[in-house]
Amino acid sequence: MKSLENSVIQIGAWRVDAALDEISRDGQTTKLEPKMMQLLLCLAAHAGQVVSVDQLLDEVWKDVVVTPDSVYHAVAALRRVLGDDSKEPSYIANVMRRGYRLIAPVVRMGEAETPAPPLQLPRSAAENQGVKPTVEVLPSQSIRKRTARRLAMATITVLAVALTYVVLDRFWISKRPRATQAVTPIAQTAPRASETPTTVAAFTPPPRSIAVLPFVNMSRDQEQDYFSDGLTEELLNSLSRINELQVAARTSSFYFKGEHADLSTIAHKLNVASVLEGSVRRSGHTIRVTAQLSDAVTGYHLWSQTYDRDIGDVLRLQTDIANAVADALKVTLLGDVAAKIEVGETRNPAAFDAYLRGLKADRGGYDEKGLRDAVAGYSEAIRLDPYYALAYANRSLALSLLARFWEKGAGIRNYRERARVDARKAIALAPDLADGHLAFASLLEDSLEFTGAKREYEQALALAPGDAKLLRYFGKFAVEMGQIEAGLAAAHRAVVLDPLNSLNHLALGRAECSARRYDDALLTLKQAKALAPDDAGINAWLGYAYYYSGDFQSARGACESAEPGDKEICSAMVYNKLGRQADAETILAKFQADWGDSQALFYAMIYAQWGDTARALDWLETAMRLRDPYLEKLKTNPIFDPLRKEPRFQAIVRDLKFPN
Repeated sequence: MKSLENSVIQIGAWRVDAALDEISRDGQTTKLEPKMMQLLLCLAAHAGQVVSVDQLLDEVWKDVVVTPDSVYHAVAALRRVLGDDSKEPSYIANVMRRGYRLIAPVVRMGEAETPAPPLQLPRSAAENQGVKPTVEVLPSQSIRKRTARRLAMATITVLAVALTYVVLDRFWISKRPRATQAVTPIAQTAPRASETPTTVAAFTPPPRSIAVLPFVNMSRDQEQDYFSDGLTEELLNSLSRINELQVAARTSSFYFKGEHADLSTIAHKLNVASVLEGSVRRSGHTIRVTAQLSDAVTGYHLWSQTYDRDIGDVLRLQTDIANAVADALKVTLLGDVAAKIEVGETRNPAAFDAYLRGLKADRGGYDEKGLRDAVAGYSEAIRLDPYYALAYANRSLALSLLARFWEKGAGIRNYRERARVDARKAIALAPDLADGHLAFASLLEDSLEFTGAKREYEQALALAPGDAKLLRYFGKFAVEMGQIEAGLAAAHRAVVLDPLNSLNHLALGRAECSARRYDDALLTLKQAKALAPDDAGINAWLGYAYYYSGDFQSARGACESAEPGDKEICSAMVYNKLGRQADAETILAKFQADWGDSQALFYAMIYAQWGDTARALDWLETAMRLRDPYLEKLKTNPIFDPLRKEPRFQAIVRDLKFPN
């Protein structure tokens, strides 16, 4: 940079006099602030290269102590002076999570002629999206014509090399390992490579849509990842409580953790107009949070701020950031947004920390150890703050899942009763907390109290219409209650809000099976499998979808690779259709020996498909005696179609009291 401090240089269409802190164009001269000029010179000295925020702080603000905000604001001001406000920047490009790059050509003026420096190709596609601009010393007047010819030839060479590089780069990208490529979600299909630019529709995401990327843990202790991840998720939840915003859900946003995807890729995958990212540094009882909001279409920064807070002030921090984001996106806030954001939360830092540990364990899905560790974390949070409604709501959901998947006998009743107490406590403490109503709805659904469950789901949706997890739960429930269109609409909405979450695609596929839309179900379930190729739980539902559509050979392959339990149920039905009844009966006999009466409903499913109506009904009555939660499938699931005209079956359906 020092070599440019007293130079006159040409940057694109601008003449820059570094000694006078002036830039001019078309006869108009503008005086720059010294730091802004130094910033421009620093970028010019590294023309074509990515310059990180830290590097800019070191080179431009080396004599003062400032935060990254100074860089963001200075770049924004410099762009305004340069008139660089188009969707396709001509001067300063933002490189997602890395820094800035000056993309205009840079020419030093007024020195004696020296040989032009050799052309340099970029080190990688990630560092440079094109050829590194050359710094050319202009010749004297007597030989300018000759130099102009050289420059023209050099330009042609540069363009040729650049075109070759782009072609090779495109080829290399297409050959990258699958693990580095995200599956294009149903909600946002990318244009095919064969389409010409004139046929590709402009990217127009919802204007007030946002994704919150995982905040980077800047603490020295990597064990603090749970804190930065948890704080990100809480901030995401805070924004989702602002009804005027559409917020991409957690799983899809966290898909990009540790990746180096650019802003455009993230925006297209999640169909959002803006992206919030940042970092968290925790030290003792204090935290420093830096947040930055960017326009996903232009790449420009919309807002940034650094917060230094006591750990006990985290709740207020979430509210401040949410309000600042809403203001930057020009969202008109309705009602008391702070009250919405802070409902059910805690101001006890130790309780918040315990809650985040429980939240981390809860990410294991239906894993038994993860659920039990989550219950322990939420319980500690409740011990430290007995009024922590969100902790009660989450513990209730975890207990319900343990009762459904892992407990037996009296343990099931015990866990469900504990879940009921927690859900009611959450609602009593925070009636406007959607999570409490979701927990109670799920508990009532498992307890076959469908009318009460419907009421709680509707209350939760009224409070949090943009919650993807809630929409997933409700979509499944509504379809099984016979509200087919409402259930499918909710399941589709969950996919839109959380497009990279395989659970949402799985839930939609299951709903489409119950709605007898088997071709749609197969497409959706294949999408789920593409997102989670190692999830054997998806295979059984692929098997059922093939089975319902009459493709028994494909169903066999999917069923045989399903998880234990699902594998036996699915395979027993498929083998019967393939004429392998002896194999089917062997599978069922072993399954019954291992599980006893506890899987009565699934025995009924198998016998119904075998055409053994009497045994199917006998086992259904056993399932009724045990109050099996899977009885909710009786109203719409096609697997029970062979029994629908039977009086005993109709009596069971009446006893279940499905809502109208």
